[in-house]
Amino acid sequence: MVNAKTPDGDRRLRMDDVAELAGVSQMTVSRALRTPEKVAPETRARIEAAMAQLDYVPDLVAGSLAARRSGLIAAVVSTFENAIFAPTIAGLTEAAEAAGFTILLGSSGYSETDEERLLRAILGRRPDGVMLTDAFHTPRARRLLAAAGVPIVETWDLPAEPVDMVVGFSNVDAGRAMALALHGFGYRRIAFVAPSSERDRRGLKRLEGYRRAMDELGAPRREIRLHGPVATLEEGAAALASLLDRHPGADAVACSVDTLAAGALLEARRRGVDVPGRLGIAGFGDFALAQPAGLDMTTMRIAGRNIGAEAGAMLVKRIAGETPDPAVFDIGYEVVRRSSA
Repeated sequence: MVNAKTPDGDRRLRMDDVAELAGVSQMTVSRALRTPEKVAPETRARIEAAMAQLDYVPDLVAGSLAARRSGLIAAVVSTFENAIFAPTIAGLTEAAEAAGFTILLGSSGYSETDEERLLRAILGRRPDGVMLTDAFHTPRARRLLAAAGVPIVETWDLPAEPVDMVVGFSNVDAGRAMALALHGFGYRRIAFVAPSSERDRRGLKRLEGYRRAMDELGAPRREIRLHGPVATLEEGAAALASLLDRHPGADAVACSVDTLAAGALLEARRRGVDVPGRLGIAGFGDFALAQPAGLDMTTMRIAGRNIGAEAGAMLVKRIAGETPDPAVFDIGYEVVRRSSA
């Protein structure tokens, strides 16, 4: 049941070797591995010390077959290209590990077909729950999730037809709120930098929110679409150059994510553009680079870590047979004004 050998090398270590060294029963060792919260801390410490001394590694696959649990919570994020979802994964990991679960992580690359392929592979490993940072899935992916029979949490949006549970916010409302906030700061010719790819549905929803705000204000739309599929500093810089060329009268620009806003701000500085006097720049997410210790950018604060923590808590409750309340958690958003606008 293990993948290490005893010191004399004549056989593979067994759970009863750990039990004998720790001075407990084999059942107690098994319980400490499967449900550690049900074992006294002192006893658990002796078992962990014995495992460390013997270099004992449990066979988690065999254990999961017996317990009908894998001890895994799977997380499929939209991209690893930047740190957008890092706080969410950190919050999820903290909640999951506190309850004895391990995170299995994958990326869909903003592709619904790649998400479907990845889900097929992940669900074959029988995770006890799944968190997704996308709320857009192929019909087959939705069927796979429904047939898995495990709790699912979609995040970073409020889908009209959730697969199961949700922790997120309205990207349309948030995009509208940022445009209206810039207008409230005194800007009147507001532009928006949006993704080029239809795969970034959240970014396009924020664009839709901007459009609604401009229509409400009776103001013309000024839109810059990215060249590439991924929001990078380079794309933000290129977007700023395009904005100055195509809409030289714009006095503010909101970007669909902080990474783009940071690239735009750095490009404005290189060109000697006065920010925020000549041009206000705002991002989305309130990532580390937008905060006072970074570029001190005006942004839309999204509590990414809290999204992961709430998602993890929901999954842990459902796995334990409890019913989370609410099943759809609107975490909201907040405009944070700093020196860039």
